[in-house]
Amino acid sequence: MMIRRYLTILLAHACIASFLVTGWATAEVRFDNVVGSDTFGRPVNYALYLPPDYDESSRTYPVLYLLHGGGSGQPSDWFTLAGLDQILDRMIEEGEIRPLIAIAPDGRRDSANEIATYFLDDQNGETLWETMFFEDFMPAVEKRHRAIGGGEARALLGISMGGVAATVYQLREPETFAGSAAISVAFRTEQQVLGLSTEAYRSRYAGVLGTDLEGPDRLNENWTALLPETLVTATNTAYFQRIPRLYFDIGADDPFFEATADLHVTLRAAGIKHRFQVNEGGHDWVFWRQSLVGALLHVDAVLTRKYGE
Repeated sequence: MMIRRYLTILLAHACIASFLVTGWATAEVRFDNVVGSDTFGRPVNYALYLPPDYDESSRTYPVLYLLHGGGSGQPSDWFTLAGLDQILDRMIEEGEIRPLIAIAPDGRRDSANEIATYFLDDQNGETLWETMFFEDFMPAVEKRHRAIGGGEARALLGISMGGVAATVYQLREPETFAGSAAISVAFRTEQQVLGLSTEAYRSRYAGVLGTDLEGPDRLNENWTALLPETLVTATNTAYFQRIPRLYFDIGADDPFFEATADLHVTLRAAGIKHRFQVNEGGHDWVFWRQSLVGALLHVDAVLTRKYGE
């Protein structure tokens, strides 16, 4: 009994010491939240991060939308695999970034998720994810969770598949978001799309490009709409000439490096200010976790005008 009591006291002291070392307050993460959607005719799930002072204040906050990766990716990944809540807690406590709300919508088509949505609308209108996000999801969650509201108080952070959507949203709707950060953004070259097996193509592009396409038929008007040149031509380039609203971090060994580099060159040629950096690493959680701090510093800079706007 005495040994057990002694061990209990040691454990308590260890917990106190750990708190004194870290020192920062912890926020609240809520999983399995839902919001209704007229577009889908069903609820949409999302994970939620509320900053440490949320319950003790009545203030409003900027919102960061977190767009997860494809395949087995889901909203909880940001917290269970990336530890984003712990990173945010520390950076907020140490004054590196302003307190914010982070919302991770479920970008899966369904629980099986056999075909990626890319957080975009299907070309055949079956799943209108992008429409749902803008018309249903954002208005509802920002009203529910004390958001400041408005484009200058809203940002995007995406990984892989989510990085594609973050980039597309920012360029298509520049005044809806203060800025975006894309880590390991999963844009492909034409050669990569043409080289996909029938099954690999189906799981990645059957929704946004079209089903059962082979060879050059894959490079259709839906593919053209996602090319850097098309996105740049359609955007308001004046909105990107003062500060770098777009941010990209890609691994030197990432399979999407070439397409991301092409995007960088296209943006540069169009006079669109952005940040583009290459670091050692591949397309995995090791790279993504180490890239989050830099991405969050960029997000804070566009939300608080630290870039000197």
